[in-house]
Amino acid sequence: MSEVNFKNIILGDFESSEQEELISLINPEEEPNKKIKYPDELSILTLKNSVLFPGVIIPITVGRKRSIRLVKKANKGDKLIGVIAQKNPADEEPGIEDIYKTGTIAKILKMLVLPDGNTTIIIQGKSRFQIDEITQEDPFMMAKVTYLPEPTMNLRKKEVKAIIESLKEAATKILKLNPDIPQEAQMALDNISSPVFLTHFLSSNLSVDVAEKQTLLELSDGLERSTRLLEDMLKEIQMLELKQEIQKKVHTDLDQQQRDYYLRQQIKVLQDELGYDGPDKEIADLRIKGEEKKWPEEVKAHFTKELDKIQRMNPSAPEYPISMNYVELMLDLPWQEYTTDNFDLKKASKVLDKEHFGLEKVKERILEYLAVLKLKNNLRGPILCFYGPPGVGKTSLGKSIAKALNRKYVKMSLGGLHDESEIRGHRKTYIGAMPGRIIQSLKKAKSANPVFILDEIDKVSSDFRGDPASALLEVLDPEQNNAFTDNYLEVEYDLSKVLFVATANSLDTIHPALRDRMEIIQINGYTEDEKVSIAKKHLIPRQRTEHGLASKDIAFTDSGIRKIIEGFTRESGVRNLERNIASVVRNIAKSVAMEEKYNKKIESKDVIKVLGAEIFDREMYENNELAGVVTGLAWTRVGGEILFIESNLSKGKGQFTLSGQLGDVMKESARTAWSVLKSLAADLKIDYRLFSQYDLHIHVPAGAVPKDGPSAGIAILTSIASVYTQQKVKKNLAMTGEITLSGKVLPVGGIKEKLLAAKRAGIKELILSERNKRDVDEIDEKYIQGLEIHFVKEVSQVLKNALLPELVKSPMKWSFEPERKDRSAELN
Repeated sequence: MSEVNFKNIILGDFESSEQEELISLINPEEEPNKKIKYPDELSILTLKNSVLFPGVIIPITVGRKRSIRLVKKANKGDKLIGVIAQKNPADEEPGIEDIYKTGTIAKILKMLVLPDGNTTIIIQGKSRFQIDEITQEDPFMMAKVTYLPEPTMNLRKKEVKAIIESLKEAATKILKLNPDIPQEAQMALDNISSPVFLTHFLSSNLSVDVAEKQTLLELSDGLERSTRLLEDMLKEIQMLELKQEIQKKVHTDLDQQQRDYYLRQQIKVLQDELGYDGPDKEIADLRIKGEEKKWPEEVKAHFTKELDKIQRMNPSAPEYPISMNYVELMLDLPWQEYTTDNFDLKKASKVLDKEHFGLEKVKERILEYLAVLKLKNNLRGPILCFYGPPGVGKTSLGKSIAKALNRKYVKMSLGGLHDESEIRGHRKTYIGAMPGRIIQSLKKAKSANPVFILDEIDKVSSDFRGDPASALLEVLDPEQNNAFTDNYLEVEYDLSKVLFVATANSLDTIHPALRDRMEIIQINGYTEDEKVSIAKKHLIPRQRTEHGLASKDIAFTDSGIRKIIEGFTRESGVRNLERNIASVVRNIAKSVAMEEKYNKKIESKDVIKVLGAEIFDREMYENNELAGVVTGLAWTRVGGEILFIESNLSKGKGQFTLSGQLGDVMKESARTAWSVLKSLAADLKIDYRLFSQYDLHIHVPAGAVPKDGPSAGIAILTSIASVYTQQKVKKNLAMTGEITLSGKVLPVGGIKEKLLAAKRAGIKELILSERNKRDVDEIDEKYIQGLEIHFVKEVSQVLKNALLPELVKSPMKWSFEPERKDRSAELN
């Protein structure tokens, strides 16, 4: 932006001499209608940071040797020189390419030799010229020039008159806004009558760069030059108004601060007189508390340094409360403050048995972990991660561990966490900064060795704010969490004594490096019998207590509990079971409160009366009267289920169709099964023409439910083998296993849940991969009692165990079209 610099206005206040007693702004020879003859060749003086306009007087300090020679020679002669601005002010020896082509002829009015050796000249611009040719460069530059006519401005024209008035008003406004400009400048403006000289005068004193001034000098149209000058001056007015507004605001703020300081000093004196505690007393109290803390020396030194900084700080400063909050956090944190562990493993076993039914392997693993902790007395080992479906007691297991060890319990939910600062905290420089949730949780626990539950660790996400999973790597690494650094705390904090326990529903979404730091303990879903026992021992007593009922007021029969489990819940855990039990108990509580008659022993009919019609239907085994219908086993997040594979053949061209909303893996399993069956066609005595003249359609019922996975491979193979041979499938049989193109049967997962589903559905026999035998051996015998399991390696063994020699009741009758002979064979 530009600024009009009226301080450099020369008003003729020089000492008088014999030739000139006064330097005037406009010389008589410059009056209109007078034409002056100037020389065609001029010596050229280059200016670094200024542009000379006709009629304007400026002082110039001459320092370069060639310029001093030029000035001295001109002063002895006609006193006329050509003045041109340089393009680059830093150039000490400018050539013809380094200067502008348009300049102003000037007359030296006075030359002064100063005591320090510098020479200052007072010059006045006369007329504009343009360089035609450089005739000399040493000892100074000379050039042939052509003089440019000055633009005329007719004040009788309204447009010219308006622009001149606008220029004067803008100049007056600038004089008022800028207190550094002397009052004499207004007088100078009032005495200027020539519109052309007014533009020259204002342009010369405009604080814009040399390039802009040069542009104004080169403009030959008076109106255009005046308009551009007015634009620059209006910009300057806006800048001055803004600067004045800012200065006024700052001045007001300073006055307010001074007033506040004075009032605070008075308050301090009054507080001292009345005996109230001030900031100094508060800091002294914090210092005493710091002396009593058990913390490392480097932390103590940092705390003392922060207190010293606060003591030097103005209590009204914005940083004061931030620093106070910081040192108070340091005092509130449990530095080397530990609870005493109770390593009575028998007590721990009793606590786990009391609060959790079943889960024997999980409990055993926890007790092993605690035994190692007792013997080693440190936690340098893998972090436990309980993995399983919702509602099976993962989080409550962590609470039981804390209770068994006599430690504080802290839970941090990671579901939906996507900001790294939630783990590491914010830096203190940010407004509203706070420590991460790890440090905040330890502050609430008031212990440096709690049991810390990282709930739903598989739900951590990441975005542009960072990756919290990567931040957790430091927290869960026993090799480096003894020096955990929170961005807000700024000093290292020891997390090595904290017992971290993570929970997850799925392992697929956990960061691989994070998963590597944890020991995965899988918690499977509960069986129906286990759910009945959990309801009797835990859920029903708890709901009775919460609803203000006694044991004599309500009791559940096994049939009533099983009706809720089978008809109103479909889950691996017991959350919905407890929710439905609560609904029944509330209904009874209403009857007790209203003194109504009710059945105190809840049976299945009472459950339906309160909860309404059953929500879920269990799939049950169907008969084997139809060819192509086989029972498979599936694993879901809410437990095991049986599913049916149906195959059908119809007259066609050998097309292959799949339906039932199947995923890509399951579709590939079906195609593999069809290819395997074709390779076994001769062994199964299947007419090869069936594959080319009949279409095969495989359907998996419950089409609205997405299905995927390879475990239905042997069930699909058995289904299509049955439909192609029209043989019956063995009654009360189910199967699960993956097949390969070479006819191998591979193992699958979720065996326990699948076996329980088979038992519920009335299945008597199962076919599994031989490599799944190890999974079956780990299951309690009571869960597989009454089931006959066939372990197989090859698909031929599957078909041998699954297909009966007899045909179905109404087998299909095949009809084949004669095959067309190859035309080329006939010709031969």
